[in-house]
Amino acid sequence: MRHGKKFNHLGRTASHRSALLSNMACSLIEHKRINTTVAKAKALRVYVEPLLTKAKEDTTHNRRIVFSYLQSKEAVTELFRTIAPKIAERNGGYTRIIKTGFRPGDAADTALIELVDFNELYNPNAEEKKATRRSRRSTTAKKAETVVADAPKVEEKIEEPKADSTEEKTEE
Repeated sequence: MRHGKKFNHLGRTASHRSALLSNMACSLIEHKRINTTVAKAKALRVYVEPLLTKAKEDTTHNRRIVFSYLQSKEAVTELFRTIAPKIAERNGGYTRIIKTGFRPGDAADTALIELVDFNELYNPNAEEKKATRRSRRSTTAKKAETVVADAPKVEEKIEEPKADSTEEKTEE
């Protein structure tokens, strides 16, 4: 009986499950978001969040512990160099799971799992871009209006210069 055993075995042996989660964790660290099934995403979150917590403190011991789980030097380097500084202030909840519907082949429930601090759309701590108000009118019409509005009002009638015949002769 499996009383109190909440670990999802994902229908795999222990070694297969370990390799699966290790590879998925490396992909998540490298790409910052991956598409998978909901069950694998939930298992991956339990697997990768303690590693992200370890990465906050860059020591040789923590690097070796994380490497024992990931088995990828590139993933460990990426984790400690780029991801750890961004999640340093966060107390947990480094990943987000967004359900994306059903897979066409077998109707499996799919999800997108991503690192929260690397999503520009949902990140409230990101630098907010100042919204610019845009008009439907062209920019040349706006410029002409501002020039006309800023120019002093002159009531004189401006005459166009007449072409002299002497200028035409000198050009020839």
